[in-house]
Amino acid sequence: MQPRMIHPAMSLPGAFEALQALAKAGSQGGLPQPTILLITLRASQINGCSFCAEMHSREAREAGETEERIATVAAWRDAPYFSEAERAALALTEAVTRLCDRPDPVPDSVFAESARHYDEPALAALLLNIALINVWNRLNVATRQLAGQWPS
Repeated sequence: MQPRMIHPAMSLPGAFEALQALAKAGSQGGLPQPTILLITLRASQINGCSFCAEMHSREAREAGETEERIATVAAWRDAPYFSEAERAALALTEAVTRLCDRPDPVPDSVFAESARHYDEPALAALLLNIALINVWNRLNVATRQLAGQWPS
């Protein structure tokens, strides 16, 4: 398999820098780094983005995540390895990633559970990180970026 084109973030002047600026903003809300790694991995799994799933699982390992947590993030509801706050973040990630799957895409109960665990800056960072990984996933899947390779 070959990429369909040069990655759009690399093709348009300022696109990559804009996405990097959004990532920087999303890192400033006090959201724990392990949570960011888990939600980026989970959204990438849902979206079928092999590029991001491989990259974020590797980053999680490098950051000290356990193999149990990495291997079971797709089944987080039934796995004993996640805190209540992480479960709330993963539920919000799934809801925001799968907007078209239900009539009430982000139910009040899912949002309220996240708001119970994260203050407003951290919740804002959570939402920005969810949105950002979905942008990267959609660009990578649409252009068939290959796992293990940085697009040229």
